Amino acid sequence: MRAVKRAEISIEPRFRINHGPDVALGPGKVDLLEWVKRAGSIAGAARGMGMSYMRAWMLVKTMERCFREPLIEVARGGAGHGGAKLTANGRAVLQLYRQMEKQSLSATRSAQKGIRARLRA
Repeated sequence: MRAVKRAEISIEPRFRINHGPDVALGPGKVDLLEWVKRAGSIAGAARGMGMSYMRAWMLVKTMERCFREPLIEVARGGAGHGGAKLTANGRAVLQLYRQMEKQSLSATRSAQKGIRARLRA
């Protein structure tokens, strides 16, 4: 009889912040912000996430519509080939979203234990 490997258990909060009909922020948009921060461009972020540039740009435009201040500062092409970086507001929003995730895990610790105890080994 073959030994069964214990499944890895992961509990991850997934917040979605709605602003009227738009999703202002959610897991995918937060990942996009992280990728822009890392890659230094929207095109690089899109490549890293395996999505089209147009899709990434549409997500950025939706976020920009929802927030009072820009989250991403874009430099157009030219000699420096353009690029993008998070604004102070973008860095703050990213940090606050990650803080919500962390705090929700802490606040639900006892319920998580109950769920884990009921999962198959």
